[in-house]
Amino acid sequence: MTDVRPWAPVELPALIAISAAATELFPAHGIHLPPDDPAELLHAARAVLVAGTPPIGFAALDELDGRAHLAEISVAPAHGRRGTGTALLTAACDWARDTGCPAITLTTFRAVPFNAPWYTANGFTELPESRWGPELRAVWAAESAAGLGVAERIAMIRRLR
Repeated sequence: MTDVRPWAPVELPALIAISAAATELFPAHGIHLPPDDPAELLHAARAVLVAGTPPIGFAALDELDGRAHLAEISVAPAHGRRGTGTALLTAACDWARDTGCPAITLTTFRAVPFNAPWYTANGFTELPESRWGPELRAVWAAESAAGLGVAERIAMIRRLR
């Protein structure tokens, strides 16, 4: 099992490289994402959890509408399919529970196997738009404006209590 811990800001270049490498997996699924620099997201996050030393993956967490929100989870492709993503997701849910959040949300691509299907297998369900709060709506709008609307996306939720 991969060790997960809070990040150190000195790890920022490694986390940016992990995010960029993970983005390279999407063209095989017909999705071409715009260039992305997660530095601002990482600095603004309420928590950033890192797998491995040196880092091989990370999860960035915020709080939206009284729920935890998984803003990004990325694993270096060379370390994929070995439980690192699951370890990060488990740690993210533990963080959310420990901070008193009743649930955790995220936005993701519906049909990419390591997106919505993977989250579904890990206890998430689709969150209907009628149940989105204003902060999740704002994140959705920002993601769309940044070019993430290149394929069908959904919001998902996992109850923690």
